[in-house]
Amino acid sequence: MSGEGHPVLDTDGTGLKVTIVSGLWHHAIADGLIAGAKRVLDASGAEVTTIQVPGSFELPLVAKAALDAGADAVVALGVIVRGGTPHFEYVSAAATDGLTRVALDTGKPVGFGVLTLDDEQQGLDRAGLPGSKEDKGAEAAEAALATAIVLRNIRTAR
Repeated sequence: MSGEGHPVLDTDGTGLKVTIVSGLWHHAIADGLIAGAKRVLDASGAEVTTIQVPGSFELPLVAKAALDAGADAVVALGVIVRGGTPHFEYVSAAATDGLTRVALDTGKPVGFGVLTLDDEQQGLDRAGLPGSKEDKGAEAAEAALATAIVLRNIRTAR
């Protein structure tokens, strides 16, 4: 993906509490994703908390706990690399479906920064590291912030 067509989003996070929930697998890629998300969130003025979990499968449960504990949004970051077994498909589906359910059940946004990759190089290209073509951690944070702002505007317009 080129990033072409990237929208300009309202990311003024003043008054918002945002939790980054990140898996620990493939730490170099995960660290890049976290750094990109933190950079966006810190610049937004949001209050930021970071929680690390063992892997992407655990993201939905901890994301829900963070939202139930008062976070206005979550940025979920993970790295799943395809292997020679169906494990990739199961973990990818569980993380994706679980995070979608968390957002719908809580009525709060979950920025989706779970990379599903054929190999580690694809992750390095997307992690926002020096030489990366994309910064998916930053994009997930922007999406979570912008959605939280839209929801806040809808709820205060009543």
